[in-house]
Amino acid sequence: MQFDLIATATFGIEAITAKELKNLGYDDLQVENGKVTFEGDEMDIAIANTWLRTADRVLIKMKEFEARSFEELFNKTTEIEWWKLIPVNGKIHVVGKSIKSTLHSVPDCQSIVKKAIVKNMQERYKVDWFSEDGPVYKVEVAILKDVVTLTIDTTGPGLHKRGYRANAGSAPLKETLAAALVLISRWDKESLLVDPFCGSGTILIEAALIANNIAPGLNRTFVCEDWPMMDPDLWVQVRENAKRVIKNNSLNLIGYDIDGRVLATARANAKLAGLESMIHFQRADVKDFSSSKKYGYIITNPPYGERLSDEKEVQSLYKVLGGIKKKLPFWELYALTSYEFFEKYFGAKSNKNRKLYNGKLKCYFYQYFKDVESKKEKLI
Repeated sequence: MQFDLIATATFGIEAITAKELKNLGYDDLQVENGKVTFEGDEMDIAIANTWLRTADRVLIKMKEFEARSFEELFNKTTEIEWWKLIPVNGKIHVVGKSIKSTLHSVPDCQSIVKKAIVKNMQERYKVDWFSEDGPVYKVEVAILKDVVTLTIDTTGPGLHKRGYRANAGSAPLKETLAAALVLISRWDKESLLVDPFCGSGTILIEAALIANNIAPGLNRTFVCEDWPMMDPDLWVQVRENAKRVIKNNSLNLIGYDIDGRVLATARANAKLAGLESMIHFQRADVKDFSSSKKYGYIITNPPYGERLSDEKEVQSLYKVLGGIKKKLPFWELYALTSYEFFEKYFGAKSNKNRKLYNGKLKCYFYQYFKDVESKKEKLI
């Protein structure tokens, strides 16, 4: 069966998700705020869930239509062939959101959509009552400027749940966003990669997964695996193929942090991911950082100074980062922070910056490339 599929993504990284889908062989992509739409069948649902590093989840788009009254919403929802996907014992859970729309009461919209789905299935299955003790189908009714989009979630717990994070630490960076930072940086996999504020190790673990072509969803399950329409053999094929293409590259990844307890978490996470031999974690203050390597990358999510009492300390840390870049001109440095005066204290304007969201917090990903001389050297 062919479906319109949606890979949802955090604002700012939709283009990265689209590039991932292109690399997986998908064309005719439609990139919008927070989502990338593409076409696929049951096998593609399994592939997208298993392989996408930067997407939040994979949805099946059931229908899109305009509705300004509850009657319109009900009637157009009943027209959809829900029974093609949902079995007679399916457990239907409806969630919703409404932005700048006439139908602004989300609980009412959810209730109406659920009633419409039940009516549609009653007519098809010729029953008045549903046990709802079977597989889960989470339906979302999303209304934006009176346009309703109805979807079913195939993922379950978000795609950032890779299964390796036993403990996220106090200020977790989502695995999907960490992967996006690595992909945006275009780290070449052969160069040394350092995170001087590594926390629970997420950036370095995601870098190791990328460098070794390890599918991020390989060691977890997805809600749609319980659906009758999803042949279990599909999942066997996708997982076997994912295992076959894993590489075993020799990597140079180092994580530093001043907090020993956080480093213990980072080591535990790397071990759960099966990558403990590829990443070296060491307790160290960023002020003491130095390297004899001429070329390298720093990708980091430093403290933001959310509390006023931390602001001076954060300013001084950013000055230290700026000093490191001056001492290592042929290195590339990438930093994600919500602190609006980052460049001032770093001491240099970034070559590029990109607006991203860490949770609900607006941040910028500041990108400092190699000095021009290093580019000339590479051409010689």
